[in-house]
Amino acid sequence: MTAPRGWLGHPAGLSTLFFTEMWERFSYYGMRAFLILYMVHALNFDDQHAGAVYGTYTGSVWLAAIFGGIIADRWLGHYRSVLVGGIIIALGHFTLAFSALPAFYAGLSLIVIGTGLLKPNVSTLVGSLYEQGDERRDAGFSIYYMGINLGAFLGPIIAGYLAQAIGWHIGFACAGIGMTLGLVQYVVGRRRLDPGVARLAARPQTAETTAAGTTAGGLTVADWKRIAAVVVLFLFATLFWGAYEQAGSTLNLFTDRYVRLELFGIKLYASWFASIQALFVILLAPLFAWLWLRLGSRQPSSPAKFALALLFMGLAFLLLMPAGAIAQGGVKVSPMWLVGAYFVQELGELCLSPVGLSVVTKLAPVRIVGLMMGVWFLSNAFGNKLAGWSAGFISTLPLPTLFGVTAAVSLAAAVIMFLLIRPMRGLMGGVN
Repeated sequence: MTAPRGWLGHPAGLSTLFFTEMWERFSYYGMRAFLILYMVHALNFDDQHAGAVYGTYTGSVWLAAIFGGIIADRWLGHYRSVLVGGIIIALGHFTLAFSALPAFYAGLSLIVIGTGLLKPNVSTLVGSLYEQGDERRDAGFSIYYMGINLGAFLGPIIAGYLAQAIGWHIGFACAGIGMTLGLVQYVVGRRRLDPGVARLAARPQTAETTAAGTTAGGLTVADWKRIAAVVVLFLFATLFWGAYEQAGSTLNLFTDRYVRLELFGIKLYASWFASIQALFVILLAPLFAWLWLRLGSRQPSSPAKFALALLFMGLAFLLLMPAGAIAQGGVKVSPMWLVGAYFVQELGELCLSPVGLSVVTKLAPVRIVGLMMGVWFLSNAFGNKLAGWSAGFISTLPLPTLFGVTAAVSLAAAVIMFLLIRPMRGLMGGVN
């Protein structure tokens, strides 16, 4: 059975979640775009300290998602978890608007808690809008992912400009205003989510029925195989995010120090470059959504898409190696090096991130779907910690070496993932 068409050929609730997540990502990526720059310029942290704080914060944001999934599954429910999480995120950004160092750490902590509640559950709500077997699901997640990146594009440009051109704390406050707008839109659109919320509420009752072959925890052998498939995808996604999230850490510092911050006579800000990835997603997501719909059952399997994502990531960092060599020689490099690398990265991200969100909602046993979505976001947690750790080497390692190591790890992971495609299909039990 297919859910009614209400917005761009998809359930009407997709528009509510599209704009809710757009504003949440505006706040998150707007602040992330200048966070490490704020630490090295305003707080006078050295690269290793700033990288460690950046990695711990961004990693904790995603780590908290696993607890947010549990809280939603057992107590608050998915709708209320998103609402409460958004309120706490807004409070965190407004706390960062104060200049005291304790306020800095308190604000980051609030954002961690709030995002942990919001992030896994808003994605679960997107999945709940579709009946099982609805072939629009992957396309719906691609549209939703475009909304994420619309916010991620606007946040760094607006909040980043306010932070670097006017005052750091004005940038933090701007991020808080963005989250507040998202909350208003979410509450206003509540009724559009009713079918999905009702579907989620009915799932635990279905899951209580006893089936042949159930094992510990009431899960079947097939359930455990699918959980194993999620774990394998999680491991490779961790490596992908460890490279991708360097846009906010290593590559942000690289831009600030080694890139010519002027184009066609226009002054550029390092924080603006965080918008390039999102811009490419906005441009490419509709094409990928069309492609998956066009291919239908002939599209590559989810493991194959993961392998392609890692391949593209490795190629992107290979492209940056000559730019690093030029910069190491004392010459400011053209911003087009980063534009080219981010374009290749986004080909990879669109093969992995929206597809990963979708496949987890399909593979996860219905009684623990929130928990499994939290496990999926754990890959972002470890990846972000790796990205922060990598930034600590920008002052001590030659840039071509730093970029080359990331490229080598990504390409090796791609080869392994290609070899695992057939075994992974067996674990997934027919879920593509």
